[in-house]
Amino acid sequence: QVQLVESGGGLVQAGGSLRLACAVSGRDFTKHAVNWYRQAPGSERAFVATIFWTGSSIYYADSLKDRFTISRDNARRTVYLQMNSLKPEDTAVYYCNSATYWGQGTQVTVSS
Repeated sequence: QVQLVESGGGLVQAGGSLRLACAVSGRDFTKHAVNWYRQAPGSERAFVATIFWTGSSIYYADSLKDRFTISRDNARRTVYLQMNSLKPEDTAVYYCNSATYWGQGTQVTVSS
């Protein structure tokens, strides 16, 4: 079983930045990629980015790759999502996922 705990959400003005963190623990957690998803009010959960614990493979939603950066700290067992030039439409609950496991989500609100 894998546990994921997100942190770092909050309220930010448009144009600002936030860095989300996903602390991962549990058995065999390195076997699976870690993904970020987001869900805006009234919308379905949408893919944001993926990173693996080994190697250099990283994937982004096309619309976000110029502003968002996913990274990892293997020693801390933590995956980060750096979000820059934030827009009001980035407002959502951001979730960390690995295999079939999900975190509780962290709210990001971008004011105009």
